[in-house]
Amino acid sequence: MLTVALDEARAGLAEGGIPIGAALFTRDGTLLGSGHNRRVQEDDASVHAETDAFRKAGRRRDYPECVMVTTLSPCWYCSGLVRQFNIGAVVIGEATNFHGGHDWLEELGVEIVLLNDETCTTLLQDFIATHPELWHEDIGL
Repeated sequence: MLTVALDEARAGLAEGGIPIGAALFTRDGTLLGSGHNRRVQEDDASVHAETDAFRKAGRRRDYPECVMVTTLSPCWYCSGLVRQFNIGAVVIGEATNFHGGHDWLEELGVEIVLLNDETCTTLLQDFIATHPELWHEDIGL
């Protein structure tokens, strides 16, 4: 599942955007939708990776049975999306570059799996080093 999110992150980077990717799956591993951060590409501050994947998954009635997979700990905006729609689990590639709202989600009963994946960490770390202004804009600094 993380491979899908990583492929999305790389696609975003190739488009000149921020390399964060996400995908929404059913618990049995069926891909529902995937996406990446498109804030730069679409000049839209609301298009984070998780929201892009969520929108592409279409309407559902079974969000508690879904898993959001993301290359980076979800920010408060995306954590709110998980909470609002009661998504049952979040798999996180890394939380070294940014520690978002996943502790809060876990406190609310969302299953959290933090992988500490070196590929996810390095991909974003390299981007931050070369594009700090875009990174700071993305996280609201």
